[in-house]
Amino acid sequence: MCTLAINYFDSRCAGSMEDVMTKPILVIMAAGMGSRYGGLKQIDPVGSAGEIIIDFSLYDAMMAGFDRAIFIIKKEMEPDVRALMDDGAAKHIDISYAFQSLDDIPDGFTVPEGREKPWGTCHAVLAARDMIDEPFVVINADDYYGTSAWQHMYDFLKNPDAHCNAEKPTYAMIGYSLKNTLTEYGTVARGVCVTDGEGNLSKIDERLKIGWRDGGIAYTEDDLHYIPVPDDSAVSMNFWGFTLDFMDKMKSGFPEFLTNELPENPLKAEYLLPRKVDELLNSGQAIVKVIPTGDRWYGVTYKKDKAPTVAALQALKDRGIYPEILW
Repeated sequence: MCTLAINYFDSRCAGSMEDVMTKPILVIMAAGMGSRYGGLKQIDPVGSAGEIIIDFSLYDAMMAGFDRAIFIIKKEMEPDVRALMDDGAAKHIDISYAFQSLDDIPDGFTVPEGREKPWGTCHAVLAARDMIDEPFVVINADDYYGTSAWQHMYDFLKNPDAHCNAEKPTYAMIGYSLKNTLTEYGTVARGVCVTDGEGNLSKIDERLKIGWRDGGIAYTEDDLHYIPVPDDSAVSMNFWGFTLDFMDKMKSGFPEFLTNELPENPLKAEYLLPRKVDELLNSGQAIVKVIPTGDRWYGVTYKKDKAPTVAALQALKDRGIYPEILW
């Protein structure tokens, strides 16, 4: 069992296992609109009993051991999301709501004139800063992550030995095979992971236009030249596991973002989780374990993605992975 200086980690890493048992919290980012999809895809039914994608994630999370979830949403979405959850998942798992708002910024800063775009995924998670008191998982509401990935992440966060380190905190990211995450209907953005010999994340190479091409996978930066990428490359699908200190790091970094990066692009600059993680890695302040999974990711990036996603989820029900009616 590891021991640290007196801080958050000391309380999590000292003593017997029974003394440090935690119950990780699930944080669901659901405030964004699907611009390419053309609608509020987070609450678009994909299951035979009217389930939305997050129903499957909540079911998998509950089966893995999670019993608390926090939705990050826009205030105006609350009635619709509550209605869906109250009739289903909320009967089995404790669900709370936090609201992402443009005016939720530190004292001394103002929202640039004309800014409508949310501040990004770090800011979304910060909306729940007063509600999170344990290690936590962050996911997208409109992504299906598979079943085994949930158990791997829960076990990692549940066990202090997995994420206590003598010098720095250790986080986790579920790594998906690139070939298991692509759509047939266009290019997507993917974070391709580079790892060291111990399976720790070294960096994430952001590929903004990557997809199937001529029987393989390639990315382009200019729509003219295409660079092949191995189909089994590990990619991030925004399935993160963090210890509580990460919340403090995001909070302290937000004024820096507003001061240094926002002026360069006041209407669109975003404070993003992958970039914050990359910053901590580059400065030696954290370790990120990449937990591989063979699970197939599903999502509705484009409208044409809905039909194959619906079919895949029904096939999982037919195989008995899920009951015909989740809740």
